[in-house]
Amino acid sequence: MSGNSATQSKVQRVIDEYELTGMGDRLEADWTGEDGTQYSLRDLADVFNRAVLRAALEQAGVSSLDGEVENTYRLLTDDAVSRGVRIETKNSLAREGISIEEIEKDFVTHQAIHTYLTKHRGVKYESGETETDQVKKSGETIQRLRTKTGAVTETTLTNLVNTDRLTLGDFDVFVDIRVLCDTCGQSYTVEDLLENGGCDCESSN
Repeated sequence: MSGNSATQSKVQRVIDEYELTGMGDRLEADWTGEDGTQYSLRDLADVFNRAVLRAALEQAGVSSLDGEVENTYRLLTDDAVSRGVRIETKNSLAREGISIEEIEKDFVTHQAIHTYLTKHRGVKYESGETETDQVKKSGETIQRLRTKTGAVTETTLTNLVNTDRLTLGDFDVFVDIRVLCDTCGQSYTVEDLLENGGCDCESSN
């Protein structure tokens, strides 16, 4: 590698190696909110890494259905996924002739995305979020986590059933998050709490 760090960032190297055409422009547009929606650096790292995984599978001649790459990435990286499920996922890829350990070396962190955008592409980030936008985005984050928790639970239980380690008929998973204010004693769903702008503490004082 040359001494020019600006052209030798890990993100750029991986973009070139996996031929991720247009990825740099996409990262910049999504971070600055050029298309109306601003993504966090962590979200962008996930977008980038899923693209790497998809490209690696395509290069290995492995076809995948819609959503399979996203689910495989989740099984490999989500802390909520059990070690057994993660190992099983890696073994499944290995049977396809894919060394996921090599691919994981090309996954990047949100810090690497930030360095690439600010130092390699010279992007300046300005958040135009209002307080309402921030509350809405926080609610969306909680919703994504709740959905992810439900999906992980369903995947784990299904895996236990399929491997004869758990007896369970057809099932549904429900994830309910409520917030109890110890001061006013009121309980709320997260959606209601955010929509109301808080609890009853202020009105009861």
